[in-house]
Amino acid sequence: MHSPLEIAKNFIEIGMHKVRLSAYKMLILGIFAGIFIGFAGIAATTAGATIENPSVSRLVSACVFPAGMAMVLVAGSELFTGNNLIIIALLSGEVTVFQMLKNWFFVFAGNFIGATFVAVMVVYGRVPDLFGGFLAEKVVAAAMSRVQQSFPEAFIKGIMCNILVCIAVWAAFAAKKVSGKLLMSFWPVMLFVLCGFEHSIADIYFGVAGILTAHEYGIAAEGLNFGSFLLLNLLPVTLGNIVGGAGIVGCGYYAMYLQHTPGFEQPIEKEQEEIDVAEEY
Repeated sequence: MHSPLEIAKNFIEIGMHKVRLSAYKMLILGIFAGIFIGFAGIAATTAGATIENPSVSRLVSACVFPAGMAMVLVAGSELFTGNNLIIIALLSGEVTVFQMLKNWFFVFAGNFIGATFVAVMVVYGRVPDLFGGFLAEKVVAAAMSRVQQSFPEAFIKGIMCNILVCIAVWAAFAAKKVSGKLLMSFWPVMLFVLCGFEHSIADIYFGVAGILTAHEYGIAAEGLNFGSFLLLNLLPVTLGNIVGGAGIVGCGYYAMYLQHTPGFEQPIEKEQEEIDVAEEY
């Protein structure tokens, strides 16, 4: 496996590659990641829908949701929360603030489109009809729970979530085989779902799916609308994700492994053919 120092050095190269992607590729790869997370969202809700014990239901859902991160890591896509780690390349002086923010913007936009696409397909494909329509109630309940918390609560849950998500990404890069990546990414993602922390991209799916399901199935959902979802959930959760991912994990590991580390002021050297491949993006 790669050591933490090697992972930190590799993230400089990863960040440089990510910001060199064209806006078009950032958007499309972001859409794929949003789709993967959306699929994980409906699968997690379905898995725990009919389990009466709430603790067991949440545990089952938490064990299913990491499939979304597995697809993101292995299939190739761009996820906003994981891309918060681009700050390591920024702090190393290899990318600019503008490049990092450009990546975050287009990837988040793609994630939003992808997760919303899955939500629309799920609702109008009548997937909530499962279990005699009981799944529809669970979909709405998942959205309601996300707009019934205060701004500080959502912000803090966003921080804790993306600490774990970025640790999942970090740990996955320690492994040299796909099996290791899947194993190491599973546990942190499972933990954040189990504990009820908030992931901005997953919440896009849950929020949109809940709003559309409430309308389509005539389920009462007072206070659940796009305005409340954006202001009471998505905004604070996204800000919290940035603090947790970029501020705590990214800055923390940069300080520990790269800042003032003798011999490692510059990113690791790459073969010229690898540089040429990266520049194609």
